[in-house]
Amino acid sequence: MTLKIHIEEGAPPYEQVRAQISEQARSGELPVGYRLPTVRGLAESLGLAANTVAKAYRALETDGVIETRGRNGTFVAAAGSAAEREAAAAAQAYAERVRRLGLDEDAALTAVRNALRAAYGG
Repeated sequence: MTLKIHIEEGAPPYEQVRAQISEQARSGELPVGYRLPTVRGLAESLGLAANTVAKAYRALETDGVIETRGRNGTFVAAAGSAAEREAAAAAQAYAERVRRLGLDEDAALTAVRNALRAAYGG
């Protein structure tokens, strides 16, 4: 696992850690079952505070990308299909919400595109 933190970037370090691990898990670079370094170990190797890495790990666990197995460690979860199911559920909830708000399809899609551009820095 290779992570690079760029302090001069606009994204906070914990978000960079979260995004890079998430992308590596999604792409298969980090296979399902891969054991991640401890919070303290990864923090030391990246020159970050342990709380920063812990925050990234908590977000990844919430997203279903990783799972903590107590003292056995933290592992890449079978997140591909789980992430897709969660994204589909979120999309369905969004579609229902914008319909109740009275937005037409074009306005709803524009809002999604703008949110995605903001989230992905595009």
